[in-house]
Amino acid sequence: MLNQYPQAMTIAGSDSDGSAGMQADLHTFFTRKVYGISVMTACVAGNSYGIHASVFLPLDFIRQEFSDIAADFQVQAVKTGMLADSALIKEVVKDYQKFDFGPLVVDPVIMTKHGNQLLAENAFETLREELIPLATVITPNFYESQKLTGIEIKTEDDLKAAAEQLQQLGAKNVVAKGPHYDQQQTVVKDFVLLESGKSFWLSEPYYPTTHINGTGDSLSACIAAEIAKQTPIETAIRIAKSFVNAAIGHEIAVGHKYGPINHWAGENL
Repeated sequence: MLNQYPQAMTIAGSDSDGSAGMQADLHTFFTRKVYGISVMTACVAGNSYGIHASVFLPLDFIRQEFSDIAADFQVQAVKTGMLADSALIKEVVKDYQKFDFGPLVVDPVIMTKHGNQLLAENAFETLREELIPLATVITPNFYESQKLTGIEIKTEDDLKAAAEQLQQLGAKNVVAKGPHYDQQQTVVKDFVLLESGKSFWLSEPYYPTTHINGTGDSLSACIAAEIAKQTPIETAIRIAKSFVNAAIGHEIAVGHKYGPINHWAGENL
């Protein structure tokens, strides 16, 4: 029958070196055996040394992407990536609500894992008030949890408090990622707070490597892929954590500096 194969969609920017953004999402969908569909919001020119130029697509073009996909495909889960400003977030919210694309995984691309800001300052309230309340799952990194909640995270209890506040903003399930900037640490711990009230820690080995581009994209994409396959939320989150950890732990020699993770390593989890 038509449209019976699991389909997941990414709403994100295109990264020309293939390591992050939409390309990382599509790599993840492919390796998790889900057909990947995309709404492109921006294009970034860059490589493993850095980003050198970017352009944002017109809102009417993005609107048409949504409309064309809805007219032909049966999307079972969606994830968002880089939504650079308030107008774009509002457009995505409107288009997502207009069509039936299934549960939404929000990767709030606000700051890099190194603390560099990516989202326009005027877009924070739009993100908090209009997009986060739609999230079935939200996956902020350490800095993004701080930015969204105003909580200075110094302890595990602080990370828990941030997750609780994100849930109060409307996100049903929260994956609050712990810090991983200390070269002396041996594990990375993320705190998960589910809609049911259940909470737990996910812990995986820390790998001191520069091949970590696309980790956040791939985590959220993997959760979306598993949801599209009707995997329960908790299981989807656990699979995604193991998937990304395997992809970091088995490096591939691509790029000279900040390289991609190895999506093939998590293919058979």
